Amino acid sequence: MIPGIAYYYGGPEKPLVFWGVVLMEHMTHKDFSGLQKSIGYTFLDEKLLTRAFIHASADAGESYERLEFLGDAVLELAISEHLFIKKPGYSEGQLTKTRAALVNESTLVLAARDLELSDYIILGRGERNSGGADKPSILADVVEALIGAVYIDGGLESAKEVVYTLLSDSIDAVLAGGGFRDFKTRLQEYCHKQGINDIQYTVYKEEGPPHDKVFYVKLYVGGEEMAQGKGRSKKNAEQKAAKQAFLNRV
Repeated sequence: MIPGIAYYYGGPEKPLVFWGVVLMEHMTHKDFSGLQKSIGYTFLDEKLLTRAFIHASADAGESYERLEFLGDAVLELAISEHLFIKKPGYSEGQLTKTRAALVNESTLVLAARDLELSDYIILGRGERNSGGADKPSILADVVEALIGAVYIDGGLESAKEVVYTLLSDSIDAVLAGGGFRDFKTRLQEYCHKQGINDIQYTVYKEEGPPHDKVFYVKLYVGGEEMAQGKGRSKKNAEQKAAKQAFLNRV
């Protein structure tokens, strides 16, 4: 054995397996079809997409850090342009404040969890065992790396469209006023002010294979169906339904 290299016993059929080989095989066989469908962009070079999920702890000879650096700049530009166009009456100070409410760890983490990006992150064993796949800082970094990868693969316009897809709920929530709070929270607060406490989300249908499942949710307020939503996770579907109900009632 080579000193400093991690091996593990894989059973009688695979007595000693070099961790790096397993890691590279794991990276090669990642299925990104569901993710690409969700963000509305298909990569020409899927190696770029894979790189966007390789954490430095994986020690794979490359990581997402450079893509994250690029994605951070693209994200800020995309949101700045969107606000400039959508809010022509905003002063520089208002634009800056609104952008800060959108370009931050909280909104990026929400986007990452909606897309279940933790399933794709490639970590070293120590980082993974310590819960690294769900650390807010890593999830936010991966979102920026993903944006950077789209920019390299498809250009600025494609990257901007992915930004708007990733942050659409956050953008709508912030521009609706009151700062960033997810739509389930905003709807709950609105209903409580109206004296309504009975809010229920029910999954009524599931479609697709396990790696590309779509959930369909109905939202009931006071026993009455108010909206429906669909998404790649139950939480995402619930947010979509809450968004529809909130924007229709307020």
